[in-house]
Amino acid sequence: MAVTLSRRIQRVKPSPTLNVTARAARLRAEGKDVIGLGAGEPDFDTPHYIAEAGIEAIHRGMTRYTHVEGTSEIKDAIIAKFARDNGIQYERSQILVATGAKQVLYNLCMAVLDKDDEVIIPAPYWVSYPDMVLLADGQPVILTSGPAQGYKISPRQLAAAITPKTRLVLLNSPCNPTGAAYTRAELRALGEVLIDQPRIVIGTDDMYEKIYWGSEPFCSLVTAVPELYGRTVTINGVSKTYAMTGWRIGYCGAPKELITAMATIQGQSTSNASSISQHAAAAALSGDQSEVARMNEAFKARHDYVVEALNALPGVSCLPGSGTFYAFADVTHAMAAIGSSSDTDFAEMLLTEAGVAVVPGSAFGASGHIRLSFACSLETLKNAMERIAGVLSRGSAARRT
Repeated sequence: MAVTLSRRIQRVKPSPTLNVTARAARLRAEGKDVIGLGAGEPDFDTPHYIAEAGIEAIHRGMTRYTHVEGTSEIKDAIIAKFARDNGIQYERSQILVATGAKQVLYNLCMAVLDKDDEVIIPAPYWVSYPDMVLLADGQPVILTSGPAQGYKISPRQLAAAITPKTRLVLLNSPCNPTGAAYTRAELRALGEVLIDQPRIVIGTDDMYEKIYWGSEPFCSLVTAVPELYGRTVTINGVSKTYAMTGWRIGYCGAPKELITAMATIQGQSTSNASSISQHAAAAALSGDQSEVARMNEAFKARHDYVVEALNALPGVSCLPGSGTFYAFADVTHAMAAIGSSSDTDFAEMLLTEAGVAVVPGSAFGASGHIRLSFACSLETLKNAMERIAGVLSRGSAARRT
C-alpha cells in the first residue's frame, strides 16, 4: 500500500545546494575527477582553542540536557557579542540558541506565521527561505533584484509588496548567494518603510557578518534602525565565522515574547542544542578573534581571483561581493553561446564536461546565473576556472561552426 504524504511536504523540495554537494561526492566515490564548488562550508579547521573547549566540555561532564534556549554561559557570550559588534543590548530572556541558524529561522516561521500569511523575501535568496515559509503554511512573496540594482531591493519595491497579509520580512546581508551587503543608509531607508507597519516582524540573517570586506563597516538592521528593535529577530551563528559547520550552533536576539514562542517550537522538536557545542561556541565568541581575521583575508583573496576569472570567461559577468564565500555569475550570454536552455542544463554541462559542480541560480530565485563557492584553496579554484574556460571556449567554437 502506498504511503500518503502530507500536502505540506509536497509543497517543498530538498535543498538544491545539499543535492549538488551530495552528487559531487557520489561522482568522486565512483572515481570521477570532480571539483565541488557547491557547498557553503569553510575549508579551514575549527580554531584550536575552540576545539579544545569542546574537549574540555566532555572531560568536565558537560554532557547533559541544558535549558531549551541555551546555557547561561553561551547566552552571556552572545549578549556580549551583540553589544560589542552591533551596539544592540539584550538580556538572557531575549536570546535563543539552536541547532544552527537554519533552525532559528524555522522556529521563527513556525512561531509567527498562520495560514496564508505573506513573507517578503528578496531574491536572489538563500535556498531554504521559501520552503521554510511553505512548511509553516505561509506564502512567499519574492522581490527580484538583478545586477543593475546590485542584487539589493529598493525601499519602493518593499513598500509596494506590503499588503494586509504581510507578516514577516526576511533580510540577508551579506547575502548568500550574491555576496551583496546593505549599507547603513540602505538599511535605514528600508527600515523607514517598516517602522509604520507594526504587524510586520523582521528576521535579519547576519550569518556572514564576519566574512566581510565592504567599503564601510558591517551594519545590522537594528543598529541602523533602532526603532525596529521590538519587532526584529537578529540571527547569527558560529558555523561560517569560526569554521564550525558541524558543531551546529546558531543563535538570535529578539523581543522576549518572540524568544518564548520560538523556544516553545524548539522544545517540541529538538530541545536544546548540543551542550558540548554550546561550550565551544561560547569560547569562540569570547576568545581571540585573530583566526577570524586570518580566514577573512583568505576568503577576500579567493573572491578577488574568482570574480576576475569569471569576468574573463566568454559570456559570463560577475559583480564583486562585499562578503560571504560565494560568487554569483550571470551566465545568460554563455548559455546562449553554447545552446543551454536553462541554468540547470548549464550547471549540468559544467559537471559532466568540466567536472566542476556549481549550483544553478534558479535555486536562489535568479535564473540565468550560477553560484560558485570559493571556500576552498586558490589552487583548486584555479583548476576549476581553467576547466570551465576550456569547456566554454570549446562550446562557443562548436556553436559557430
